[in-house]
Amino acid sequence: MDPYLETDRLLLRRFTAEDADLLIELDSDPAVMRYLTGGKPTPAQDVRDRILPRILAGLEKWEYKLGMLAAHEKDGGAFVGWFILRPGAEGPLDEVELGYRLRRAAWGKGYATEGSQALLRKAFTELGVHLVWAETMFVNRGSRNVMEKLGMTHVDTYFPELEPIEGSELGEVRYELTAREWALP
Repeated sequence: MDPYLETDRLLLRRFTAEDADLLIELDSDPAVMRYLTGGKPTPAQDVRDRILPRILAGLEKWEYKLGMLAAHEKDGGAFVGWFILRPGAEGPLDEVELGYRLRRAAWGKGYATEGSQALLRKAFTELGVHLVWAETMFVNRGSRNVMEKLGMTHVDTYFPELEPIEGSELGEVRYELTAREWALP
């Protein structure tokens, strides 16, 4: 495994073409997909034909410095999910999205916070990023708690036109953190 980043307990690496089964398994859990699709799994063929090729193209586009990263436990190597550190579709490289999707077995262990803290440090100290944002459904209290632990500030609640799922009537939230805010003691 070629590490992109290591924490005390996690190894983050770039995805490869051989990782489709990891993504299929992750996106097959209704609890994992609750705030994304209302619990519907992502079809395996979509992962193979559309999602994984887009992940790999993003890594190449951003010269393997930004993109979606597979996360594994350092102790034993179990796949725990993924993290994202990437610009918006047409956004500048110094304003990036932070995101994560973890297997249910990895919930409640602090992995989302641990991996995100390491990515923030890399973004602000090595990659020249000046703004990091994250988004989730208003009702996704677990993800909002992680964003708040990271020092991110709730800056917007909005109501995109998406297929309605439980809780979508309360909207989506956006949190942000600047390099300057991150560096403050």
